[in-house]
Order: sequence, then structure tokens, then C-alpha cells
Amino acid sequence: MKVLFIGGTGVISTACSELALARGIDLYLLNRGQSGKPIPSGAKVITGDIRRPSEVSAALGEHFFDVVVDWIAFGPEHIEVDLELFRGRTGQFIFISSASAYQTPPNRLPITESTPLHNPVWPYSQAKIAAEERLMRAYRDEGFPMTIVRPSHTYDHTKIPLFGYYTAVDRMRRGLPIVIHGDGTSLWTLTHARDFAQGFVGLLGHPASIGEAFHITSDEWLTWNQIAQIVARAAGTTAEIVHAPSELINAHFPDWGVTLLGDKANNMVFDNSKVKSLVPDFKATIPYARGAEEVMAWYDGDPDRPVVLANANKMIETVIAAVRKAWPQ
Repeated sequence: MKVLFIGGTGVISTACSELALARGIDLYLLNRGQSGKPIPSGAKVITGDIRRPSEVSAALGEHFFDVVVDWIAFGPEHIEVDLELFRGRTGQFIFISSASAYQTPPNRLPITESTPLHNPVWPYSQAKIAAEERLMRAYRDEGFPMTIVRPSHTYDHTKIPLFGYYTAVDRMRRGLPIVIHGDGTSLWTLTHARDFAQGFVGLLGHPASIGEAFHITSDEWLTWNQIAQIVARAAGTTAEIVHAPSELINAHFPDWGVTLLGDKANNMVFDNSKVKSLVPDFKATIPYARGAEEVMAWYDGDPDRPVVLANANKMIETVIAAVRKAWPQ
């Protein structure tokens, strides 16, 4: 197969690029050449900025691709560009949406692909929904060969799921408390990028995936309290947790709060039967306890990697002070 990734060097797409190449796919990456991550060995690079369609059209020349994947489309305006560029140029177009597009909060669990798309809180998710709707219309009206994939919280060896990222680890190692939203018992799903890639690459060029939507996640469900303690254990310490209502966090810091109220504060667990029906060898095999050890080994492997964010520390301290003022101990 000849496949084009628009992007291809991000957290999720890097793992997918590496697996696609390992399976013998003829992989092209369209990007601006400004990523901090190296280009996977064996990939061919087409230099261009997808936000400059005429530049990309010229760079693509006469190429036809069996599959095109847009990793960096975030709204319907981006889909319009993709439609103009790739009508008649690909046998399958895959849009990377988001599981945060699902009904928030969900009426029923586990989430399936038939769960309604409705997020009344988060503009990011609303834009993804609008992009999906535009693609579905193109499929219905003109037969555009699209597939939608909805990742949930997917991480690689560089990503820590707690607010402040490494700042939270630094606080735990210094004996300082961290903030977890709610009472920490809502269920969440963390998926390693290498596991995601196993399901995703199996959909490339799969004729039964045309016109369909899929999520690809782990089958491991953890509470946020468990996630914090797993990170702490991997970091060789323990977590002192201060629980804060998501509404309180949002009142102080809306940019933080919207990611909670529109996503992380809700129970989000998934039924992966649909993708497994097309990719029967897909199975998430990396539990988060092992993934967290990989993450901490990466951070501890180079003194330049850990970054403590002063602003995140201030935000955490502000929320903790508000909690303790409201509920004195």
C-alpha cells in the first residue's frame, strides 16, 4: 500500500508510522519539516504546509495514495481543504477525530460507536463533531471514501496524564500534594500509542471500514486516584492527593476546567468490539503500570527532559488553597 500521513511525527502518529513501515507499507509523510521528532526511518517526506493548500497541491504532483490520513485536522474548515486536495487522489481518507466527541456525560456505558456525538462544553470536541458531520455528508452525497477514527487518551513514553505533566511528578517527589478532580473515582481509559497503532494500521486500506467510525482504546479501566498512584509508584514515591470539584477548578482556571467538564471528569470506558471485528489481531497489551514505568525511565534518562512549569505549580497551589478554605481540615 502507498499511504500518506499528514503529520506523522506526533505522539500517536509516530507509533503508527513505525508500525506501518515495519509491515512494509510505502509511507509518505506530508509535513512542514519543523517537528522536533525524527522522521521514522524508511518514510518518504513531502514538504508542505497543509494550511497552504496550493503549496500542498503542487508538492503532491501526480501522486495517488491508497490511503490518506489527516492527523492534524481539527474542524470542518480543515476537512474542506482535505476534500479539495484528495478527491480522486485516494482510495481511503481517514480523519483522526476524538473520543471526547461522544455524548458528555454519557447516558450509558461502555461507549460504543453508536453513542451519540454531543459535547456541550468543549469547543475542541464540538469542532471535531462538525468535521465528522462534514465528512459524513461528503460520503453520502459524493461517495468520498472516508473513515473516522476516534482516539481517546493516548500516550507515549513522553506523556504524563496528570495536570502539569512532569510538574506533578516533581511535586510528589518533593512531598507536595497534587490535585485530582472530583473524588478521583471516575473511570478513565489510557491507551499506549503502540497499542493504538496495532488497531489503526489494521484499518488502513480495509474496504469494510469505508463510511464507518471506530474508536481504538485499551480495555483497562482505571480511576484517577489509581492513575495518580501508578505514576507515583513508577517515580519511586507516593501521591498525596487533594480532591477538588471540577467546577471549582473551572471557576479559577477555565482552560484547565474545560478539559475536565468536557472530558476527563466523566466516566469514559469503551467497547472495542467494532474495531476488533475488522482487525481481529488487535489487542491492547500494555497496562498503564508498565507504560508509566516506561515514561519515568525516559524522563529520568536525561536531566534535560524533566520540565517543571512554574505556572502549573501556581495553579495547583491556588486550587489547593481554595479547597482548604472551603473545607478546612
